[in-house]
Amino acid sequence: MEEKILIIDFGGQYNQLIARRVREKNVYSEIRPYTITISEIKKIKPKGIIFTGGPASIYQENAPSCDLEIFELGIPILGICYGMQFMAEALGGEVQRATKREYGQMEVELQNNIPLFKGLEVKNICLMSHTDYVSKLPVDFLKIAKTKTCEIAGFANLEKKFYGVQFHPEVNHTKNGEKIIENFVKNICGCKGLWKMDMFVKNKILELKEKIKDQKVLCALSGGVDSSVAASLLSSAVGSNLTCIFVDHGLLRKGEVEEVVKTFGNREDVNFIKVDAKDRFLEKLKDVTDPEKKRKIIGEEFIRVFESEAKKLGTVDYLVQGTIYPDVVESGIGKSSVIKSHHNVGGLPEHVDFKEIVEPLRDLFKDEVRQVGIELGLSFDLVNRQPFPGPGLAIRIIGEITEEKLTILKDADYIFREEIKKHNFDKDINQYFAVLTNIKSVGVMGDERTYDYMLALRAVTTDDFMTANFSKIPYDVLEIISKRIVNEVNHINRVVYDITSKPPATIEWE
Repeated sequence: MEEKILIIDFGGQYNQLIARRVREKNVYSEIRPYTITISEIKKIKPKGIIFTGGPASIYQENAPSCDLEIFELGIPILGICYGMQFMAEALGGEVQRATKREYGQMEVELQNNIPLFKGLEVKNICLMSHTDYVSKLPVDFLKIAKTKTCEIAGFANLEKKFYGVQFHPEVNHTKNGEKIIENFVKNICGCKGLWKMDMFVKNKILELKEKIKDQKVLCALSGGVDSSVAASLLSSAVGSNLTCIFVDHGLLRKGEVEEVVKTFGNREDVNFIKVDAKDRFLEKLKDVTDPEKKRKIIGEEFIRVFESEAKKLGTVDYLVQGTIYPDVVESGIGKSSVIKSHHNVGGLPEHVDFKEIVEPLRDLFKDEVRQVGIELGLSFDLVNRQPFPGPGLAIRIIGEITEEKLTILKDADYIFREEIKKHNFDKDINQYFAVLTNIKSVGVMGDERTYDYMLALRAVTTDDFMTANFSKIPYDVLEIISKRIVNEVNHINRVVYDITSKPPATIEWE
C-alpha cells in the first residue's frame, strides 16, 4: 500500500513547499482543501496529516475549519502556524491576538527529548510569521517550544501523536526544519520512504497501458521539459498509437521552433506533426491586455488546434498534456486562492472534443519531472533546460501583443540568454528571461531624443520553483547585457533588473 501524507490547506502561502519537503523524504504527499470530508480522508488512507498555515484568525467569523472528527481517526497530525491554532481551539485551548507580531527569524527553544524534535539542538533559529498565538493549552497537551515573546511556540499530545508548531519548518529560513518534517513523517507516522521515481515510472507506464490499450493518443508537445517527459512516458506505454503535435504559435523564443523540430522531428519512435498557427493565435490575442484572458485564450486555442489536427488523423481518444502539480495548485485547489490560471489547467475551455485529457505528470513537482525524464533516458540537456511557460512570450509582453513587440522581445531575450551562457552562469541560474514592459520612457541616442520601451530582466535561483531568490548577476555582466540590448535591439532605450524574490512576487511577471 502506498504511503501518503495528507496536507490540508488553510490558505497558506507555503502549502506547496510543505508537500515538497515531505516528498524529499521519499514519501508521497498531496494537498487538499480544508473542506475535505472525513469520508474522502478515509479513502486516501493517509499515514499522517499536516495542517498548513493561513492568513485568517481562528476566532474570526467563518474562519477556515475542517470536520472535527478528523481528531478521532487515530492519525498523527502536525499543525503549522494557523494549523496549530486551529488544533488548539478545536480541542479546547485558547487563541488570542498578540500585542506584538512575530515575523522573521527568531530563536526558538525546543524540548528536544520528544519525537518531533529528536536530534535537534535545544535552541534553533526558526521562521515566525504570526500575530495570533496559543494562550492556553488544550487538555492533555504539553508545551514543547517557546520564544522570548511567545510562551507556547509548540505543543504536543504525545499519546495521540498530535503536534503543533507556531513557526514554519518547511522553509529554508528555519534551521533543521527538514529534520522536523522527517521526524514527523518517518518517526511519528511510521513512513518508510518508498516514493521514488523509478517506481513511479514503472507504475505509470503500466497504468497508461491499461487505460489507453489500443486507442489513439494525441500529445501536446511544446518541446519543454514537462511536455517532452509526458510524451516519452506515453511513447513507452502506447508506442505508435501516439502522435505528437507541435504548435508554432509564434510565441516561442528566438530559434526555439528550429530546436524543437531538430530534436523531435527526426525521431523514428515519434509521429511528429508541426502546425504553423502564428497568425491564428495573434488574431485571437489582438487588443487583449489582461494576463488571465491571454492565458485562457491561448489554452482554448491550443485545444481547438489539436481538435482540428485530430480530425485529420481519424479517431483520437485522448489528449496528453504536461501539466505538473504546481500548475494545479496555483490554478486553485478547492478554497485556495488562484494565483494564476495555467493555460493547461484553469485556462482550458469547458468543452473539449476528446474522450479524456491525460496528464501523467499532474502529481509531480518540477524536479521530480526531471528525475522521470532521466529514468526514461532523455538527454540531460533537454531534461534540465530552464522552464518556459505554455503561453510563451504572451505573458512576457505586458499589454497588447503585436508582431513588432514579439520581434523586440525575441531579440532582447536571445542576447540576455547568450550572455548568461557566455559568462558561465547558465548552470547556476535556474530561470532567466526578458520581459517587455508596457512602459515607455525618454532616452537619448545619437544626440537625439527617444521615447521607447523599458525592458526588464529576470533571473532566479531556486530548488523547487515554489520559492525563489533573484540571482546576484555581477554588475559588469549586467552592464554588458544592457549595452548590447540597447545598441542591437530597436525600440528599447532602458533596461532594468528585477530584484524581487518569490514570494512576494511570482517568477513570471504575468
